[in-house]
Amino acid sequence: MTLTDRVAVVTGASRGIGLACAEAFLDAGMQVYALARSTDDLEAHRERLGERLHPVRCDVTDVASVDAAFAQIDVESSRCDVLVNNAGLGKFGPVDDLPLDAWNVQIETNLNGVFYCTRRAVPLMKRQFEATSTDDAPGYGGHIIHIASVAGLVGNPQLAAYNATKFGLRGFAEATMKELRPHGIRTTCIYPGSVDTHFGDVAGITMSPNAMKPEDIAASVLHAVQMPVRTLVSEIVLRPLRVGK
Repeated sequence: MTLTDRVAVVTGASRGIGLACAEAFLDAGMQVYALARSTDDLEAHRERLGERLHPVRCDVTDVASVDAAFAQIDVESSRCDVLVNNAGLGKFGPVDDLPLDAWNVQIETNLNGVFYCTRRAVPLMKRQFEATSTDDAPGYGGHIIHIASVAGLVGNPQLAAYNATKFGLRGFAEATMKELRPHGIRTTCIYPGSVDTHFGDVAGITMSPNAMKPEDIAASVLHAVQMPVRTLVSEIVLRPLRVGK
């Protein structure tokens, strides 16, 4: 699939997997709308990466903020070819000692944020599908990528809240994949294992030196997007090659 001058929207794009995805899309010739709660880092990335990176302030837990971001994208570009729902966080601890705030912020970010962004991207993609459909062939709407986790496949002690959000994301991804494919919209859910990002610091865990790099995940995201438009890669599971300390 040719990506030159197509539009990608990436949430949580100021660092880690989100930034790596933005860079991969830029290398492929795309225009990238990079969403994050603060645009300071994004502005610095734009100076380094060029004017095809468009910083947009957006808090995915705030529906008004998401609506404003996608309204800006629609006005400036009139399209959304790829959405990467990457923004997420984890706060681990015993289920009987986990603060309510820690539970709520994970639900609001890892689930609500995905829903808020998806519901705004889908109308743009449906519009693209209708505009490119002919009597002889259906059109192409776009591609939604969800960055989940292997914690969405297997439950673990101390991870009840995080597991709940990622298992929920898996269900959301599968349901919307079946709902949106008739509109030419592909949905892919990616389940990474350990990735060397700031996530470990926020979650209070130490990442293995064998952990994958954000660029590894971004390469799989780009691969899924570049697959022939008649194909649908619905799930990708990625784990570090080497295990142990």
